[in-house]
Amino acid sequence: MKTFSAKTEDQQRQWFLIDAKNQILGDVAVTAANILRGKNKPAFTPHVDTGDFVVVVNAAEVRLTGKKETQKQYMTVSGYVGREKRESVERVRARRPQVLVERAIRGMIPHNSLGRQVFTKLRVYPGAEHPHEAHSPKTVAIA
Repeated sequence: MKTFSAKTEDQQRQWFLIDAKNQILGDVAVTAANILRGKNKPAFTPHVDTGDFVVVVNAAEVRLTGKKETQKQYMTVSGYVGREKRESVERVRARRPQVLVERAIRGMIPHNSLGRQVFTKLRVYPGAEHPHEAHSPKTVAIA
């Protein structure tokens, strides 16, 4: 018996749509990360990009549990001395709401070249409209 290993060029990519309206951020991120990696497919191979495209809409209306809305901090570092910036969820949501979903998903995929390649298949929009109707994405229900 031989071990099956999927190949990138043999993959048939599909498009999936996730509506984040009134959904918990972690549940949206887990669902999207699994589809991006291809873990929902029987031919999943850890070292190959077997995933599909994901479109997340209504990212501005995603929900956080507990006191995360006021207490959670997002930090960025420029590399220069004293250039550490911290921002609360409230400020990030006001400035660019899709960043909340993008950062949650980025943390759930591998932190290597495969993860960077997988992350390019993600599209996040703050509102309900998106320009990917031509791909006829399948709607995914979050459990």
